[in-house]
Amino acid sequence: MNIVIIGTSHPYRGGLAAYNERLAHGLQQAGHEVTIQTFSLQYPNFLFPGKTQLSEEPAPTDLDIKQTINSVNPFNWISVGNSIKNEKPDLVIIKFWLPFMGPCFGTILRQIKKNKHTKIVCILDNVIPHESRPGDTVFTKYFIKPIDGFIAMSQKVLDDIESFNQLKPKRLTPHPLFDGFGDILPKDVALNKLGLEPDYRYILFFGFVRKYKGLDLLIEAFSDKRFKNENIKLIIAGEYYADKEYYADLIKQYALSDKIIEFQKFITDSEVSYYFSAADLVVQPYKTATQSGVTQIAYHFNKPMIVTDVGGLAEICPDGKVGYVVQPHAADIADAIIKYFNQTDKDQMQKHILEEKKKYSWDILIQETMKLVTMIKPKAK
Repeated sequence: MNIVIIGTSHPYRGGLAAYNERLAHGLQQAGHEVTIQTFSLQYPNFLFPGKTQLSEEPAPTDLDIKQTINSVNPFNWISVGNSIKNEKPDLVIIKFWLPFMGPCFGTILRQIKKNKHTKIVCILDNVIPHESRPGDTVFTKYFIKPIDGFIAMSQKVLDDIESFNQLKPKRLTPHPLFDGFGDILPKDVALNKLGLEPDYRYILFFGFVRKYKGLDLLIEAFSDKRFKNENIKLIIAGEYYADKEYYADLIKQYALSDKIIEFQKFITDSEVSYYFSAADLVVQPYKTATQSGVTQIAYHFNKPMIVTDVGGLAEICPDGKVGYVVQPHAADIADAIIKYFNQTDKDQMQKHILEEKKKYSWDILIQETMKLVTMIKPKAK
């Protein structure tokens, strides 16, 4: 098939770009011809909470990436849509993660549909955003209308899309492994690279710091008196998209500055392996969630996890096998961390992780996408 992926890609950074590029590689390996149409402008700077939207990594040399889409220019939306419409690809795959993109993507897709040939599939990160804003429902409805079929990566998202549309075909398939961040490194090598002491065990909180991700719960959990005599430290690795002074005050309040190491920056793709290879345990103390790419990075690096029972996190982290599922409360998170380090058969858990991660291949996602395509009714000529 001739396939166009619409969404974030190089020169932009982050999990969305990594996902779309890995999907493009998988589709190419399956014999399809793939182009990625990404942004010339993704977010206006005043709407972007981070330091930069752009990647420091070199561009993929084996992907056809075109910077065409301006997210705030309606004339551009029509132009891009008409261009893809005239190319008549067999399939357009588009990721949806934020209602802000609804007007832009919805307009582009409406233009594409006019060719009566191209099928449009959406892979949903979220339908209902973690942090609500005015206009979310209107923008999401506008986006959904031209879609022919949906891929949800968690039951929560599948349920959410049902509330918007019950008629169009849908399939549920989990987020695949993020396996493009390098190999597993010897722990001592990773610790040395990050300047960390080898005498400690390390918990990792990874990714952008947003309110809904519950870092405050993890900091509070780490203040539990049971950690006082444990040689455990917490690594916080990621750029703050929330008020970092709030978290700094918590660390000071609980006198944890000697037990917490912060890397307050965006972690580039080439650095990810150092953090996960150095960690003994990955903790996702989220207050709300759908699914998470961090979970799938942890699986790639064979790391046990503690996740909270929100959204779809528990679906892909069987409790007691690959880690522990807890309620989003500091005391429960602390209990699970102590249980992992002091009571868990870690060798047995590793065996479960190696077995469980087999479910999350890109081949499965691509197969499910193609099954969905066959469920879409041909367009009237």
